[in-house]
Amino acid sequence: MRLLPLLAVTLVLASCAAVPKPQPAAPRPVPSYTPPPPPPRPLSSDWRDWPYTPGDWRYRQEARGSIAAFGAGGAPVFTIRCDLAAGAVTLSRPGTAAGPATMTIRTSTLLRALPLQDSADTLTATLAPRDPLLEAMGFSRGRFIIEQTGAPRLVLPSWAEIGRVTEDCRR
Repeated sequence: MRLLPLLAVTLVLASCAAVPKPQPAAPRPVPSYTPPPPPPRPLSSDWRDWPYTPGDWRYRQEARGSIAAFGAGGAPVFTIRCDLAAGAVTLSRPGTAAGPATMTIRTSTLLRALPLQDSADTLTATLAPRDPLLEAMGFSRGRFIIEQTGAPRLVLPSWAEIGRVTEDCRR
């Protein structure tokens, strides 16, 4: 019987011992799934609402005349050049044609197809410095469009660089 109190004390102490708490389960790994981007919205039927081609106009002067080049980073996608010696403005974009090709320019006031010459991986159209198409490109309501079979459509902003090249050639 003497052991009974000792047994009782041992039981009481054992019940007070720290019971380990259960550890929370490790979080489940999240799958690395990225949903695909939504499909591009269809273009509006009005070209004046189409998004701009990415890029900016850059203007510079050279010994032969001035240049306004449009592009994003690397090589320009469209160039307007004043050739003072020839007294002409050339519109060009990179590419080649497998036969007669035309570039259609659409502004808020004019629509014109220009015949293209193919030289050294560049397609060019030549205009007189006072051609009304140049004014229409420079003053079109925010943008103008360049379309050509086999090449991406360009939606270009009507910025001051266009007018600067045109004016440089009229002097």
